[in-house]
Amino acid sequence: MSAVVLNEKLEKAGEMALPESFNGINPHNLYLYVKSVQAAARANTASTKTRAEVSGGGKKPWSQKGGGRARAGSKRSPVFVGGGQVFGPKPNRNYNQKVNKKQKKLALRYALAEHAANGTLFIVDSIEVASGKTKDAYAMFNALGQRDALFVKSLLDEKTYLAFRNISSTYLIEESELNAFDVASYRSVVIEKAVWEKLTSEAK
Repeated sequence: MSAVVLNEKLEKAGEMALPESFNGINPHNLYLYVKSVQAAARANTASTKTRAEVSGGGKKPWSQKGGGRARAGSKRSPVFVGGGQVFGPKPNRNYNQKVNKKQKKLALRYALAEHAANGTLFIVDSIEVASGKTKDAYAMFNALGQRDALFVKSLLDEKTYLAFRNISSTYLIEESELNAFDVASYRSVVIEKAVWEKLTSEAK
């Protein structure tokens, strides 16, 4: 597997082989990481009222004896319509799922390796739009010939950020924000050479 190296005009200029550590990674690492990201993103707003929280029920519905019915002390009981909910959802539930650092790294490597296998992993010297104009950023994206793309820059600058921010089919992030979920979410990935060299050096 190898990544496609692009020149300044985003034309293919060669290929760069992936380190051996990117091969043979279990895809389950990516599954666990994606699952943890989606779990953490849950709104966690589902909530029901217990019998202590519903209104009403101050009066005993009927006499304790003589009516031929079961005893009842409050209309707030779960057996009545409008009563409290038993074991209902509460917004204090923790949906977080732990994924250790090693699994996160393996998940990222696997996601990048999949792009390399599909020919959708691109390495460029620099991702920069000095003009700050969206049309220039869009021209850069169009040169790739991809449906959407994740651009990874070592350090964001204001001009480049402004140029990319209104293009719905692209997403520009810094090196520190790079993660397996974003890599797997886009059909192509464009990474600055400095970022890629740091990633591969850590993988050796």
